Amino acid sequence: MTTNTVDPAEVAKFEAMAADWWDPRGKFRPLHMMNPCRLDYITRQIAAEFDRDLATALPFAGLRILDIGCGGGLLCEPMARLGASVVGVDAAERNIPVARIHAAQSGLAIDYRHGTAEVLAAAGEVFDVVLNMEVVEHVSDPLAYLTACHDLLRPGGLHICSTLNRNAKSWLFAIVGAEHVARWLPRGTHDWARFITPDELFALLSRAGLRPVDRKGMVLDFLRREWVLSDRDLSVNYVTAALRP
Repeated sequence: MTTNTVDPAEVAKFEAMAADWWDPRGKFRPLHMMNPCRLDYITRQIAAEFDRDLATALPFAGLRILDIGCGGGLLCEPMARLGASVVGVDAAERNIPVARIHAAQSGLAIDYRHGTAEVLAAAGEVFDVVLNMEVVEHVSDPLAYLTACHDLLRPGGLHICSTLNRNAKSWLFAIVGAEHVARWLPRGTHDWARFITPDELFALLSRAGLRPVDRKGMVLDFLRREWVLSDRDLSVNYVTAALRP
């Protein structure tokens, strides 16, 4: 039997916001603001691992990339523009037509599917890269979910996972600040108790059969109003890289 780590209540939150994915001033404004920082990390990690030159026209040609929890395709589309064969999967069914329409309007061929990591793994799908961004804090069983991510990677494949740290600062910034004060996200989008510390995530990745190799913070520079990567500050948002041995 295929383990199902989808939490229906968490899926319902994002289905309710599906139409807003490509509105940079809408409910997904924080992701639009963070996306350049996420893409900087993702592209550099992929280029380093697979010896690709980002200065070339299609540096990721020949790579098969999976974005789990793809939403409206904010990461899938840049990966496709870089030449990758991209599959985007989301458990929130309403996100898929939004993603498909935007990709068609952008002239991009992306394989969007309504489904889960577990179903893909059970079907024997294999990828060079699995992107798992801001999803692990929303699933019912993080270890089972990350194990499915492991199974979706070929040996030597790269897993990139971002999430939120669990401490007083993350509660203040991600819950109180983002949801109640700035109202960047609807109230209840995140459950602080589900946040995962970097050490906990590294332990989970290892138990899932992956080998963690890097982690960095993603920090909002309030003066420049942009997100930057940090080697030291992983106190709120952070991203990790791991390999399948």
